[in-house]
Amino acid sequence: MSKSKILFICVHNSARSRIAEGFLNARCGELFEAQSAGLEPGDVNPLAAEVMRELQIDIASKPSQVVFDVWSSGQIFAYVITVCSESEASGCPIFPGPTKRLYWSFPDPSRVTGTNEEKLAKVREIRDAIRARIEEWCGEACVPANSRSA
Repeated sequence: MSKSKILFICVHNSARSRIAEGFLNARCGELFEAQSAGLEPGDVNPLAAEVMRELQIDIASKPSQVVFDVWSSGQIFAYVITVCSESEASGCPIFPGPTKRLYWSFPDPSRVTGTNEEKLAKVREIRDAIRARIEEWCGEACVPANSRSA
């Protein structure tokens, strides 16, 4: 059985899209193949990488992808999910095939303010909100077929 491809997009592929990719691959990697990309290239947000390492998920080891490079690769995605605001996502290309587009808006971790501990706490909140949305979205799809009929 082939995996459904999912693409998460945010502005710089530095935090939100990488967090979503990490959670989906960890939670439902047997059913989905998640990737992430940004409208512009960007380095991984160190706070996002730190809060994901707390959960043993590495989001910093792969290079940033630009959404137009992914688009031009010709890959077919079952879902393209933007995790930035809908206005930020307006610059996303239309992907070929029967792609479903979803908009899940989350705050930008690069805009959190305060002391380092306050920033970490705010980024943990964003991380946890993304994790909750991933859990909700893929919960049904990850239930084994034999337990659905029980």
